[in-house]
Amino acid sequence: MKRREFITLLGGAAAWPLAARAQQPAMPVIGYLNAGAKDLTNFLFAAFHQGLSETGFVEGRNVAIEYRWAEGHYDRLPALAADLVRARVAVNAATGSPAAGLAAKTATTSIPIVFSSGSDPVKLGLVNSLSRPDGNLTGVNLYSAELITKQLDLLHELLPQAGNVAVLVNPAAPYVVLEAEDARAAVRAHGQKLEIMQASTQRDIDASFAAIVQKRIDAVLIATDRLFAQNSDQIVTLSARYAVPVMHYLREYVAAGGLISYGTSFTEGYRQVGVYTGRILKGAKPGDLPVVQPTKFDLVINLKTAKALGLTVPPQLLGRADEIIE
Repeated sequence: MKRREFITLLGGAAAWPLAARAQQPAMPVIGYLNAGAKDLTNFLFAAFHQGLSETGFVEGRNVAIEYRWAEGHYDRLPALAADLVRARVAVNAATGSPAAGLAAKTATTSIPIVFSSGSDPVKLGLVNSLSRPDGNLTGVNLYSAELITKQLDLLHELLPQAGNVAVLVNPAAPYVVLEAEDARAAVRAHGQKLEIMQASTQRDIDASFAAIVQKRIDAVLIATDRLFAQNSDQIVTLSARYAVPVMHYLREYVAAGGLISYGTSFTEGYRQVGVYTGRILKGAKPGDLPVVQPTKFDLVINLKTAKALGLTVPPQLLGRADEIIE
């Protein structure tokens, strides 16, 4: 073999791996749209990744993720959702609030969307049906905003003499009207008076608790919202400072020193969002995936906090608790 022919063959052999790499399919890209901030929702973020891994996808190995965080500003969500459409993501996980799902839905009718919602996604207009969502959306109903009646019933059972009750809501939340209606109906049934307190910033939370003390509110219910989830430490500290009994919707509140909570597992919900996202990447159509409904609701009571507040938890309530923190 002539030297020139040998060099030509050697060069061709060196090019084979490059050509093979060029022919490999591009790594799929997931859009992750969240109404909150990453550093304040790490445990939920990790649960989403766990769900993805259960379907065989690991970020950086066989899937890429484009992140967009609204940092608690709902008005930023439409632009962030549109930006993910321009990025041509294969599927968009819209979490942190149903507002993220609604923004994603407005931005595209073709890119699959997996949402998390704290209230009925049919009433909110995310999907037409829970069992057959159709269109390009499916997701998880965390069912948290729909538990206000039950939470107020439990709060009344814990504090039967409480005559004045407040519900702390974020006026920017898309389901705030539904929450207020449920709360009014529940307190009327108990013969109580209701105050709707509003907070859309950390400073508002401080002001609301100061007003709660001034108005001599006997008990408080924290409505579902990413603002309150991200500032759980602040809320627990204020409730202890002012000696106000508070009903929460996340177990994490009570583990951090809150009094009582009743609700579903947000961690499990975000894991399900990850699972659905992975299934869609594998070819499933969102319209064929029924909206995931929770099947387990946990009652958690912190007896140490109850003692600090001078409260005696009724034995029948303790008997129904799924977890007691002492």
